[in-house]
Amino acid sequence: MKFPLYFSKKIAFSKDNKNNLSRVIVFIGRLSVALGIIVSLITVATGLGSKKAIKNRMGDFSGHIIVKSTRSNSSYNTTVLSREGLNIDNIKSLPEVDGAQSYATVSGILRTKDNFSGIILKGVSKDFNKERFQKFLVSGSVPDFNEKELNNHIIISEKIANELHLKSKDSIVAIFSKEDQKPIYRKFVVQGIYKTDIKVMDDIFIIGDINQVRRIQGMNKDDIGGLEIFLKDFNDLDQIFPKIENNIGYKNYAEKVTEKYPQIVSWINIFDTNITLIIGIMLIVVVINIIMVLLILIIERTNSIGMLKTLGATNGQIRSIFINYTLMIMIPGLVIGNMVGLGLLLIQKFFGVIRLNPENYYVSIVPVDLNPVYILMISIGILGVSALSLILPSYLISKISPITAIKYN
Repeated sequence: MKFPLYFSKKIAFSKDNKNNLSRVIVFIGRLSVALGIIVSLITVATGLGSKKAIKNRMGDFSGHIIVKSTRSNSSYNTTVLSREGLNIDNIKSLPEVDGAQSYATVSGILRTKDNFSGIILKGVSKDFNKERFQKFLVSGSVPDFNEKELNNHIIISEKIANELHLKSKDSIVAIFSKEDQKPIYRKFVVQGIYKTDIKVMDDIFIIGDINQVRRIQGMNKDDIGGLEIFLKDFNDLDQIFPKIENNIGYKNYAEKVTEKYPQIVSWINIFDTNITLIIGIMLIVVVINIIMVLLILIIERTNSIGMLKTLGATNGQIRSIFINYTLMIMIPGLVIGNMVGLGLLLIQKFFGVIRLNPENYYVSIVPVDLNPVYILMISIGILGVSALSLILPSYLISKISPITAIKYN
């Protein structure tokens, strides 16, 4: 074993440290490291977890890529999607694509005796993925939209249900208006209630039969208003987008879900800034404490430094001893910090102790992403940065004269 490492272990695990200043210094150093690890783990896991959860909810509800007609305007009444150049089979066969479903939308009003709510009826067809939508369901069930017959069952959001005092199996009247025509009335039955926690979706969207939208809009029986494409991995969005565009024809256009809801994307990007800022602050705190620990240990063991120099140890060897010694002090702090941090995150992940207001945060429970790569990087990063930061202050050792150091005791 190399001399600096051997000597570092001897003084790090020496029982002499229990009754002198070293005991307090070691405790402070370990505590700062543990707190730095805990805060960093919680920040990264909840920050990345929130970003992932919100993006997945956006994609699972609206599709990661939406194909619409170039004749579509800013209204929620969809224009018929052109079939010219549109190759749905090619799109579904792409390895990054998990599925695609057709839809059509029309704006209207849900009305009860006491209240009303502006809504967008999103009509879906037989290719509607029930399993993907199931995660949003809070009560009731998903209707069978098979297109064989006109289905008057709908799914409404929990927010709309609370505003109109509706529950599963209740009936509700919807009113749809078209230019220069009398209002169109439809009676629906609430079969399910969903909740995405994303305000722009929960406020207005109800899910129903595409045949209902076709009749209201005067569309043909095979017409659709758009195509929602779902990816296996949200991170493939930019990579797959050009391939999708090549299969939709020149009379249609594709839109990323991140472009459809830019306000949500702008908000979740703040997490990156917060994560960077908090980890930066934690690193500064840990580094300052570890440097203070090193300097105090050097001062405390000035006599030992003098003895080592007298015996022929070089300044470089002695610096290595104290840097190794300080890093060994940090290791228990790293272990304790990881244990406490991961314990708190696991409690949140499985029990959802901390809750949020979804109107402000787009999630009702703080989500946790326990990625082992990030967990390992945090510990290695703090240890590595601390090791580098100790190099410069360790040069104080070279200023210590052997004769003076021996007299110091």
